[in-house]
Amino acid sequence: MNKDNYLRSIDYLRVSITDKCNFRCVYCMPEEGIQLKNHHEILRLEEFLRIIKVAAGLGVKKIRLTGGEPLVRKGVVDFISKIKEIPGIEDIALTTNGALLADMAGALKKAGLNRINISLDTLVEEKFTQITRVGSLATVMKGIEKALAVGFEPVKLNVVVIAGFNFDEVLNFVALTKDKPLHVRFIELMPIGETDEWDKKKYISAGEILDIVKQEYQVVNSTGIKGAGPAKYMSIPGHLGSIGFITAMSNHFCNQCNRMRLTSEGKLRPCLHGDQELDLKALLRSNCSDQQLAKVIVKAIKEKPLQHRLKEKELSPREKMMFQIGG
Repeated sequence: MNKDNYLRSIDYLRVSITDKCNFRCVYCMPEEGIQLKNHHEILRLEEFLRIIKVAAGLGVKKIRLTGGEPLVRKGVVDFISKIKEIPGIEDIALTTNGALLADMAGALKKAGLNRINISLDTLVEEKFTQITRVGSLATVMKGIEKALAVGFEPVKLNVVVIAGFNFDEVLNFVALTKDKPLHVRFIELMPIGETDEWDKKKYISAGEILDIVKQEYQVVNSTGIKGAGPAKYMSIPGHLGSIGFITAMSNHFCNQCNRMRLTSEGKLRPCLHGDQELDLKALLRSNCSDQQLAKVIVKAIKEKPLQHRLKEKELSPREKMMFQIGG
């Protein structure tokens, strides 16, 4: 297994398979949408598979598919089944907005997908329309039910908590964990993409969220769930699910980071919040060998920074938003 210069084992690759999305979430994408990359600029699924295979040979065991919205990519179900066949890959997960999940959950499970995360920031239809600009909350809720019904475990809900928008819904999300094995992760708002322009007053810390939860529930520390990653989990007696907190701003977890990100254009990013990218697409399309590809992946691992710089006052301008990087 390859270690970076800070002795972190890098065994997790997040793969953005498309820049397309069927939502226009306010903190992720401009209202007018995006100018999509042409077909040739996006990696072919065969190219993604080759990178994953080489990465697996270097110790990568976990793959998470992201986007854009990964379920809009044609051939995604067959793609997952082929990842499953790669020696060394032990876990395949996917992050989705849930809009297509009701129709696809069964096929995804059969193909070998292990886990699903669903991004959901409100349980109120009007707010859902406001933050996604399009879409149906009812459709997403059906997708969550279907994911549970076909046997995905765990099913996680990713909730970005925003002051003045959904902070008042924290307890409603916690209530979802009582009778269903749902794992709700509250995520601190980060200054990425469209959120660069957001008022800092919209930020809510994990500590503030936990204080609200404790007013209503008894919580106990939990050892976590499969694929826990950076979240710190807590359980509530009598609840089938759990709650978790991702504290990228108030208490970063960079010292435990085990991941890299591959964009849909074939750029390998050692850190989500950094500007460094290594161009694997150009390498692939110059008829490189697997050894040459592996050498560049190892270079990315060794150049992974110690920690992100999100709290620094002077940040370099961000050329890319979350839908371009992979959430």
